[in-house]
Formats: sequence, C-alpha cells, structure tokens
Amino acid sequence: MDHRAEVREFLSSRRARITPEQAGLPVYGGNRRVQGLRREEVAMLAGVSVDYYVRMERGNLSGASDSVLDALARALQLDEAEREHLFSLARTAGPGARRGRTTPTSVRPAVQQVLDAITDAPAWVRNGRHDIVAMNRLARALYAPVLADPRRPANTTRFVYLDPAAREFFVDWDRIANDAAAMLRLEAGRDPHDRWLIELVGELSTQSEVFRQRWASHDVQFHRNGRKRLRHPVVGRLDLDFESMELPSEPGLILNVYTAAPGTPTADGLKMLASWAATQDLAEEQQTAPDQT
Repeated sequence: MDHRAEVREFLSSRRARITPEQAGLPVYGGNRRVQGLRREEVAMLAGVSVDYYVRMERGNLSGASDSVLDALARALQLDEAEREHLFSLARTAGPGARRGRTTPTSVRPAVQQVLDAITDAPAWVRNGRHDIVAMNRLARALYAPVLADPRRPANTTRFVYLDPAAREFFVDWDRIANDAAAMLRLEAGRDPHDRWLIELVGELSTQSEVFRQRWASHDVQFHRNGRKRLRHPVVGRLDLDFESMELPSEPGLILNVYTAAPGTPTADGLKMLASWAATQDLAEEQQTAPDQT
C-alpha cells in the first residue's frame, strides 16, 4: 500500500467534509472553489504553518509530534477511530516502521478452552484481517454459511463482499459491508505492510465494485458492540447483541460474543441452534467412527 497516498487521501477527505460554518470560521463571498475547508484554514485551526500542513497532506507525517497530531485531529473534527487512524499513519511513517507485525492465525489451547466453556452463546475469535481463528460449537453453527467456503482461515469480510449468500444472511447487509470495509481500513493503518492483508484488499478490490467504493471513502471505525440481525438458514431470524473485546494476552486478537435477552424469540432461536449443532456433531462423529462390523 502507498503510505503517502493513504495519508493524502485520508486528510483531504476529512478536510472536504467540514464546512467553514462547522469549523466556526467566517465565510466571505459565495464562490469557494474547494469542497469543505481550505488547506490554509486547516493550518490556522491546527496552529501550524500552511507549508507544514501542506507537507502533511501531501503524505509526509514523519516527525509529526503528538501535540501537532492532536491539534490536527481537533481541527478536522476527527472521531475516536479517525484519531487513532491518524496516529497509526504517523507511527508507520517513522523510521524503523517498515516491518509488518505478525498477525496471529491461531489461539493457545487455554483460549479455546474459554470459548468451549461458553455454551449458551456463540463466541469466536478473529484477527485484524477478519480471519476467524477460533470458535465454539454454537459459533460454528451460527456462522455455517460463512464456513461453507472451504478456504481456511475463513474470512468474514470476504464472505460479506464476495459470497451472494451474505445478502440473505445479514439483514442489514449494507451497514455490515460499510462496517467491514471501515474496520479493515483501520487495520491497514495499524499495519500497512501485512502481506496477507494487502492480498485480501487486492482480492476484494478486483472482484467487488461495492468494496472499491467503500474502500475509497477512507472511512474508519471501531466495532466494539451493537446488534447483528441474521437470517440463519436453519433457525431463521436472530437479532443478536454482540460485544467485541481485545484479548490482552493475545495481541491482535478480538473475542466476539453474541447474546440474546432471556425470553425473546432470539433466545429461543439460540436454543434451537444449539440443538441443531449437537445433532450435526453427532452425525459427524458417526461418519468418522471406525466400522465395527
């Protein structure tokens, strides 16, 4: 990924969305030739010289101090995720930042034990590329359509954009697609030299016009909690609450747990899903058991 282009497009797109009125600046005349703020206006709001801001927007964040980045984030009215993305872009622009970190693709046995101990809720672990690296039985049953792709590790963003079944599986497919691209963009800022992430973005970009559009927006966001509305092919509609939590002992991995309030149709649906999962496991055991005859 072209780091300077990433910085340039991110800063210019954030600048373009803010009007002078939103920034509290006076507007003189009606013929502004730029969308949003001018570069000199951003520089004034951030308390830096115009030349310095122009250099940053051209893609050079190397050496920018935290105080300058903070001032720039305030001037551009960045939210929490956008601010983290700006700081990530600055960190990866510094000396010694060319080496990509190792993205985990498995978990320790103890983590799998934790997942297996969660018996009433789908629970699974992903990495920053959205590879599924571990699941409990209920999560495997819930995400059966995602796991239908034989490639491993299964990748939820690949499923969202490239598998036609995703539009049926996710009730709010358009929002899910937006979220997936924005989360992947945030990860790309943290580790722009991850070869497998670069390959995934390339695959999605060449095969999905929708992904290309979402990726070009340079939007970023966290995905910490919320609601997932699914149409499961066996148990039907499930409106699930989810919590996503970083695993301090496993840097780069996120634990996702889906739950439903007691007494709701979705809670009943999860019980049906657990029963179906048990029958599936029993059928697999019978298929793989040695013939005793």
